[in-house]
Amino acid sequence: MIAARAGKAKPMSSEATLILSAMSAGDRSGTDRLIELVYGDFRQLANKYLGHETRSNTLQPTAVVHEVFLKLVDQDKVDWRGRSHFFAVGATAMRHLLVDHARRKGAQKRGGERQRIALDEDLIVSPESDEDVLALDEALKKLAAIDSQRARIVELRFFGGLTNDEVAEVLDVSKRTIQKQWAGTRVWLRSELSEPTEE
Repeated sequence: MIAARAGKAKPMSSEATLILSAMSAGDRSGTDRLIELVYGDFRQLANKYLGHETRSNTLQPTAVVHEVFLKLVDQDKVDWRGRSHFFAVGATAMRHLLVDHARRKGAQKRGGERQRIALDEDLIVSPESDEDVLALDEALKKLAAIDSQRARIVELRFFGGLTNDEVAEVLDVSKRTIQKQWAGTRVWLRSELSEPTEE
């Protein structure tokens, strides 16, 4: 079920912002320190995603965080524009990691007896099963074919835990634009994820 609200990440420190700027220029000497500064925020997101998983789940929050960091710090020539941008790229990495893991575990990509997925008003993701992760990914792909910006808004909200203000910053549009698009997209997404899939 997708229902739990992830806690909002704390603002990134000026030290982390300086490290990101240095990384943009090719200096990776501060990578370990950056991990220390933002590890807690990423760990909190990973805990929310995996909080309802069974004890037999092979994917653990620590492994998720480490894998996401490896993808983030291995980016070449990224012009890191601060916390929101860093978490936005992390959101995409987290989404891909969870989807890949669900597929590797043999979860059905389409069909089957998917249960209805409940969403809270904030639409922060906490999947209880691999099928939920795959259903969300499938819905986002469908949405991207209709409106790529709206799909990106959902990805940033769900997987990055970003606020409307932060999403507006990342996408370089007004907060009002994000609020309007988010309202309509939330209705579409709720309908899309609430319908049981037929075999």
